Amino acid sequence: MPKNIFIEDIMVRDVASATLPGSRDEVLKILKNKHISGVPVLKDSKVVGVVTRTNLLQNPEEEQLALLMTRDPITISSGSDLQTAARLLLEHHIRRLPVVDDGKLVGLVTVADIIGTIADMNIDIPIKDYVEKEVVAIYSETPLPVAARIMELAGVKAVPVLDSNLELIGIISDRDVIAASIIEDSVEMSDMSAGQDDDAWTWESMRDTMSIYYSVSRIKVPNLSGSDIMIREPITATYITSVSDCARKMKRNRIDQVPIINSNRKLQGLLRDHDLLKPLIEIE
Repeated sequence: MPKNIFIEDIMVRDVASATLPGSRDEVLKILKNKHISGVPVLKDSKVVGVVTRTNLLQNPEEEQLALLMTRDPITISSGSDLQTAARLLLEHHIRRLPVVDDGKLVGLVTVADIIGTIADMNIDIPIKDYVEKEVVAIYSETPLPVAARIMELAGVKAVPVLDSNLELIGIISDRDVIAASIIEDSVEMSDMSAGQDDDAWTWESMRDTMSIYYSVSRIKVPNLSGSDIMIREPITATYITSVSDCARKMKRNRIDQVPIINSNRKLQGLLRDHDLLKPLIEIE
């Protein structure tokens, strides 16, 4: 295994970011246009937060970036090594580390960046011990809003899709959900009247003047079925596939997870990119 791989060797230097004050729509545009899942948030050139697809999906009616972002994010310096980054990503259950030197954002390192490095390491350990066998899967005709809610409740970023024969036919990620989503505007009313209908001193005209109409903008997941947006014929692996082989599959196809199947295409588990960080630490 290569030694002395430092963050400055693998980090992305041209980092897309959002700034305060900012809005959800601005972030959503960045995520869609750049095909990324999250960005650092800056205020006066300092990293004050990170906002991700998960933040947007969990708070569909919130528009203010300051209320959407995760504050005080974990950061790393460019001189730290690869194993330190892997350990931080695993321990804090995060996908990206802003790279900060002398208080200034100089780059970003993500799980995908480390996976790309693992792909070149020739780690021939089989993936069997790193596969998550308790997998949330959905039926192909599950409505997309239901699928998105299942993902949120289960705390997962992707779900394999099965047909009526229990064979794997696709996979849906939060990236696919965001890409299919739209911004829906509506007008709602808030009744601010303190009076009650049986209050003789509360006139109809007073209640009318105390009703406030306000606009609401929310992310709406369209009422499609899972089969309408799923990635068909997903990239797969088996228990005996090596760590670096799986990393190469993820890197080559720009995916975050690989369903594990048997010879009959029956789902056995799911290997997430986070799982491939574990052997990197173990063989340190």
